[in-house]
Amino acid sequence: MPGALPIADPAPLDGALPDSAAAGSETRPWSVYIHVPFCRVRCGYCDFNTYTSEELRGAKRSDYATEAIAEMAQASTVLTQAGVAPRQASTIFFGGGTPTLLPVTDLTRMLAAARDTWGFTSDVEVTTEANPDSVDREYLLALKEAGFTRVSFGMQSAVPHVLATLERTHDPERVPSVVTWAREVGLDVSLDLIYGTPGESLEDWERSLDHAIAQNPDHISAYALIIETGTKLAAQIRRGVVAAVDDDLQADMYELAEQKLSAASYEWYEVSNWGKSSTDPDVSNTSRHNLGYWLGNDWWGIGPGAHSHVGGVRWWNVKHPAAYADRIAAGHSPGAGRETLADSSKYLEHVLLRTRVRNGLLINTLDADGRKAVAGLIAEELVEARAALSGTIELTLKGRLLADAVVRRLLADAPI
Repeated sequence: MPGALPIADPAPLDGALPDSAAAGSETRPWSVYIHVPFCRVRCGYCDFNTYTSEELRGAKRSDYATEAIAEMAQASTVLTQAGVAPRQASTIFFGGGTPTLLPVTDLTRMLAAARDTWGFTSDVEVTTEANPDSVDREYLLALKEAGFTRVSFGMQSAVPHVLATLERTHDPERVPSVVTWAREVGLDVSLDLIYGTPGESLEDWERSLDHAIAQNPDHISAYALIIETGTKLAAQIRRGVVAAVDDDLQADMYELAEQKLSAASYEWYEVSNWGKSSTDPDVSNTSRHNLGYWLGNDWWGIGPGAHSHVGGVRWWNVKHPAAYADRIAAGHSPGAGRETLADSSKYLEHVLLRTRVRNGLLINTLDADGRKAVAGLIAEELVEARAALSGTIELTLKGRLLADAVVRRLLADAPI
């Protein structure tokens, strides 16, 4: 089941933001995240805020697009009243869940509403997640014609027994078809992979990497499986039905991913993400939307359980689609809780998030103790010496495997 919301102050019913949210807003990029909380089945490892048809209890999938559009109107009012600078959206991301379970007209309606509400930059990046079995060529063509630029397919693995453990329902042999269709209609393609599934061997993982690379996507994400408390898979491991995740094997899998992806001309730009290198300086195969999270930009999250961040104010919506629908129908903000980050928390997040991004953390933004730690990290080959001499933190391969330890060293004695 979905994990619990954070504990924090209640969000006001009108969604009003404090004056502090407006400070410096004119210089911060603006993004929109639209959460579509519907799935055909619940995967055993997943604790995302998603719901199958049987779990909706009073909410209607057919009403969702209209409700999300109503929240966009609320957002526009709240931002204007708070004095937050109006900015065109540079990235839009439809996540879930499986956004493409909705009729394509629902996705295109929501995209049009976002465009009407904020406007888009000329190079706007518009992405939707999709399962390989949830789209066909006609669906993808309709997305492209509406203004979508990218599709991120949840491939996860090319090995049937690994997909079965994860309770993924698609046939891995469908991946080449959906990638081909997406390319034919003019969409950029990302493939998401998961490694370290119980019972997955290094050879299994190599097979999945080879299958993904053979599709020549623009972007590949590879995430280590994390066993979340309360999930079906966690219960299976606790009962001994499946083996526990092997941390050492996961490290070997990450090293193999870097080896194979680098050989295939993919460059890492965040610990779990690689983009296809290009000789065209105007082509960047990163996920600019996700980079916005790691770099601390502003975004509004639309939908049940969605999180937002504007100028150091973070809030999140009620989780269940029925509760969300009730709030929207009553003209209230769907916000459930929020927090205004203190300077110490902002610093912690700045170091924590930007360390993961290649050249994302400037050494001169560290406090004195953090700057002192850099020499030791270079000596232990956890950060690149050349990058450090140029003023930035860039993790080595060893450093990426020990990223949390690097962050702890950089934050030593920082007020938290």
